Amino acid sequence: MMLRSVLKTLASTGLMLTVAAVSAQERTFTAAQHDYRVVPVAEGLVQPWSMAWLPNGDMLITEKPGRLRLVRDGRLLPEAIAGVPEVFYQGQGGLFEVLPHPDFADNQTIYLSFAKPVGEGSTTAVVRARLENSRLTDVTEIFSANASGRSHYGGKLVFDNEGHLFLTLGDRQAPSTGDLTTHPAQDLSNHQGVIVRLNEDGTVPGDNPFVGEQGVLPEIWSYGHRSPQGLAFHPETGDLWMTEHGPQGGDELNLVTPKANYGWPVVGYGVNYGSSSPIHERQTLSGMESPVRFWVPSIGTSGLMIYNGDKFPEWNGDIFVGGLAPGLVSRLEMAEGFRSVIREEELVYGMGRVRDVRQGPDGYIYVALEDRQGAPTAVVRMEPR
Repeated sequence: MMLRSVLKTLASTGLMLTVAAVSAQERTFTAAQHDYRVVPVAEGLVQPWSMAWLPNGDMLITEKPGRLRLVRDGRLLPEAIAGVPEVFYQGQGGLFEVLPHPDFADNQTIYLSFAKPVGEGSTTAVVRARLENSRLTDVTEIFSANASGRSHYGGKLVFDNEGHLFLTLGDRQAPSTGDLTTHPAQDLSNHQGVIVRLNEDGTVPGDNPFVGEQGVLPEIWSYGHRSPQGLAFHPETGDLWMTEHGPQGGDELNLVTPKANYGWPVVGYGVNYGSSSPIHERQTLSGMESPVRFWVPSIGTSGLMIYNGDKFPEWNGDIFVGGLAPGLVSRLEMAEGFRSVIREEELVYGMGRVRDVRQGPDGYIYVALEDRQGAPTAVVRMEPR
């Protein structure tokens, strides 16, 4: 029944369906332009959330409960890296992103985002630290969000080519009831439902779009977001792309521009959980940005990557979006100019909830499986077949 439902959905939306075969050690898939196999890289992880690489080839993986792990020479080291700050590990809270400084080879600096305990609650915070001999030293908090709530922490990190640090922050699941124009995600005096732009030390760049505006937090870059789950700069155009997790339906792929309002919860394509009752009076509104792509039903958007490697040359410039439900990687083939989607293909489906998707320095595509059907959670690698 489930397979028939999936096939019906794919046929109605024009998505391409790939076919998988299972072997003892790997899974092989047939896909448009590139067939591929999926092989394990690191197994036995607990809720892997983010992946990053160091210049020497070491791979860093965050585990949501609050551990930073290291894969060296293809082996997951048994001991976690010491010195990670205390995290609020409840619900959607935990350790989120790890991001090496662009000049890591010279300064050994990394950044971590996480749910920080604050009294009886929590907020999203960022620290930077030096990674030396499998230990974090000089751990310094550079940002703590002015936000409160239950979930939707955000926590995605990325550097631009000028050394600015971008961070996503969710709306903390503030209720979308009453006058939606007064929702915290529409209020620029807090950090709920925004993307912020910082200097590498956490200070505010002087050319941020809201600097000098009364009642507006100057670090805000864009706003009106619900639960931003992926963030990446396009390697060819320099555009900033973001995936946003909608409610029941209404996941979005957005092209992020400074000072723009992305509409949550005034406009959107989702409905309330459970009841399926309407949230929005309309789907578009002047002055609010519309998504480049949206998903109904939801795929549970998670990590985001834009491919520019040499292992899958026909996929260069394509956007890859992780999906928590039902568990997949969505490849979005982009039109000339890389501003619109012309087709979509589902990859790595049926292996578990995809939390993150990244391109490794070797040109392969790496996928973090938050839970894995019939096996321990893992990081796996897509290789050409």
